[in-house]
Amino acid sequence: MIAHLRGRIFEKHPNRLVVDVNGVGYEVFVPLSTFYGLGEPGADLSLRIHTHVREDALTLYGFATLLEQELFERLISVSGIGPKVALAVLSGIEPQELLRAIERADLARLTAIPGVGKKTSERIVLELKDRLPRAQAVVAALGETASETPVVRDDVLSALVNLGYHRPLAEKAVDAAIRLLGQSPDAGFERLLKTALRELAK
Repeated sequence: MIAHLRGRIFEKHPNRLVVDVNGVGYEVFVPLSTFYGLGEPGADLSLRIHTHVREDALTLYGFATLLEQELFERLISVSGIGPKVALAVLSGIEPQELLRAIERADLARLTAIPGVGKKTSERIVLELKDRLPRAQAVVAALGETASETPVVRDDVLSALVNLGYHRPLAEKAVDAAIRLLGQSPDAGFERLLKTALRELAK
């Protein structure tokens, strides 16, 4: 099984890449949350890979973060959800927001994702709510820390989007900044913004 790829972007399309690894091109399907964080063709990249094997096909799905991969693998374990739907879910909602929606059984938010109906949303909540142990830790680290100062987080995110950064990329930078700053009470707007900008510059 292929679990990781490191190479260059040979072709780049929404939801699909061709990754050149030492002259061999691998077709990899990715969610938009990963796609927006990638460089242009020719740029180096490193992806976590889920190899999906069927009788008639071997398909690679790539993810920028462990959280995205874990959510994808949990989603495809839900009855009636295959890789294409799981990819659509991750493309239609940020990973942290998906976790919060599942935790809170927020069916309205889940059904707002293109291609996800009410029955699918109900199955996601029913089958995954108690099966996100590591994800719950992420919610605690990101969502709950952020909820103490939700206005500051939203303001920083809005500032980054206004500066021209794609929202999914800005979300990742803000969440990384929150992790770095921890639960510091003085992590106000300016400090959080500066830290997020440093993350984006990496």
